[in-house]
Amino acid sequence: MKPYRMDRFDIKILEQLQLDGGLSNQQLAERVGLTAAPCSRRVKNLEEQDIIQKRVVRLNERALELNLIVILHISMDKHIPERFKAFETEIATIPEVLECYLITGHDADYQLKLAVPDMDRYHDILLGQITQIKGVSGVKSSFRMRKVVDKTALPLNYAQLSSQQSD
Repeated sequence: MKPYRMDRFDIKILEQLQLDGGLSNQQLAERVGLTAAPCSRRVKNLEEQDIIQKRVVRLNERALELNLIVILHISMDKHIPERFKAFETEIATIPEVLECYLITGHDADYQLKLAVPDMDRYHDILLGQITQIKGVSGVKSSFRMRKVVDKTALPLNYAQLSSQQSD
């Protein structure tokens, strides 16, 4: 797929939406210096190019009594596609799993991030679900002490810029 070349308005739109994905089109247009119709067309184009994948609401885990954030490193017994596919399918069904990455450069094959209310619920999920998945041969757990950096905004300084400006 050919890289999509953006201009300064596209970058401004992305910057604003990363700060607040709930902006109305009118609010967004005002913040980036466009009128509503061209702004809407640009957002639609950025969505069609899969640059904007979706807009979400971030919730406060503590307000929802999800007080324990767990980072898990999972080792698999066999490094075969069927084993990985089965693990990934199964792990995606556990609501407490927020992230799952296939990783390299570690003693583990996967890194997971879970949000649970307490150690008892974590224990139930670990022993009742995760270690029951066929192929899981090892688990190492770490627990988040505090957030140091917590952002979802991607750096936009690497985006391919076109030289032409329109709208």
